Amino acid sequence: MTTTLRPDICVIGAGSGGLTVAAAAAAFGVDVVLIEKGKMGGDCLNYGCVPSKAIIAAGKHAHAIAEAPHFGVNAGEAKIDYKKVHQHIHSVIGAIAPNDSVERFTALGVKVIETSAAFTDPDTVVAGDYEIKARRFVVATGSSPFVPPIPGLDTVDYLTNETLFDRTQRARHLIVIGGGPIGMEMAQAHRRLGSEVTVIEGLKALGKDDPELAAIVLDRIRSEGVTIMEGASVTGVKKFGRAGVRVTVETEDGERTVDGSHILVATGRAANVEGIGLTEAGIEYDRKGIKVEPNLKTTNRRVFAIGDVAGGLQFTHVAGYHAGLVVQQILFRAPAKENSTIIPWATYTDPELAHVGLSEKQAREKHGEIHVLRWPYAENDRALAERKTDGLIKLVTDRKGRVVGVSIAGAGAGEMINMWALAIANKMRLSNVRGYVPPYPTMAEIGKRAAITYYSPMTRKPFVRRIIGILRRFG
Repeated sequence: MTTTLRPDICVIGAGSGGLTVAAAAAAFGVDVVLIEKGKMGGDCLNYGCVPSKAIIAAGKHAHAIAEAPHFGVNAGEAKIDYKKVHQHIHSVIGAIAPNDSVERFTALGVKVIETSAAFTDPDTVVAGDYEIKARRFVVATGSSPFVPPIPGLDTVDYLTNETLFDRTQRARHLIVIGGGPIGMEMAQAHRRLGSEVTVIEGLKALGKDDPELAAIVLDRIRSEGVTIMEGASVTGVKKFGRAGVRVTVETEDGERTVDGSHILVATGRAANVEGIGLTEAGIEYDRKGIKVEPNLKTTNRRVFAIGDVAGGLQFTHVAGYHAGLVVQQILFRAPAKENSTIIPWATYTDPELAHVGLSEKQAREKHGEIHVLRWPYAENDRALAERKTDGLIKLVTDRKGRVVGVSIAGAGAGEMINMWALAIANKMRLSNVRGYVPPYPTMAEIGKRAAITYYSPMTRKPFVRRIIGILRRFG
């Protein structure tokens, strides 16, 4: 027997974005239904951000032992217990899972339905024995690993981020197809945990980031023993030996093969748009995701789409940001529009790579005259003390000194980018940065030192030099 529900809001998908909408609505006493066919917490908790950062942390500890002699500390060779690495990953997931659980959201007043959902018409969603006719719908179904149609790939047991973290044994030789952020993070982490690693990238590894800064990261990863093949197309995969795989690669130098024990497919994400009745709902979409307006409304005015399925930047914090914009519109009737230029992102390699705002190229196209300011980690005292001198910060401003883009490659870049995201979101100028005092010694000083270089040309002006001379005589 079908039960009809008429909530204010129906959310499809219990990942970061969907959970945020549901929790916010429930906090204001709004009747909300949340539908999830898989695991609560979505990709980020179960297969993405959380487990990947946990294995990266394990790799960092192994690498720290190898680096210890530089500090006068001898700890011997790192011994990797991969079963305990697996336990560490899943203990972290387990510690966070209660925050996203059915029990918690039920206690908040959310009606949670654990099954698949699909629109049957523009105003109705069916999920199991429930028919939901909500005032507003929010589609937050996320994305899944994109698996390219490589000949023979379906004949081997390849890995994606959804299966990689279930392994309890070290991969002897991991072949990573895809040199984007996920591919490079996992390549370095597995190399540090004792695997031989080869990355195959069709274009440029970390190709969406600033080339100058990406080169710093890639040089480090190569120095640790990871083989990175760029401009290489995978033309075939087959089983090799008793338990191995052979990958055929086409490069500018001709065809070659790479033999390994495991394959990780890290070639991007595909929006989860199939099987949820978007056509029946009158919602336009393509392979990149659901088409949305700047306010995240779909072509069905009753339906919003947020997060990865909305076809834009695919980050957990973007889904949370989208959720806030939707809540603002549904609950408070206040207009809201997405501003992607304020969204930071980080790649958690070592050194880290982070960015917010416009790239140098984008800034030139939009503003014409710009200033590009740099400062290296090698001239920072904290970086010297910790032997983390690879990297630099690059600030891009308009002609009036307003910060429009920042890129950082180096230790702690993912943390350091926060201040610059705040600066760009609030349209701050370098004069604002000049006025703040960072504690000494910290990596954050690198950013201020770069900002101060904006004023260096002024010291060459005659009247400024006269003032400096007077101050030196009487100071």
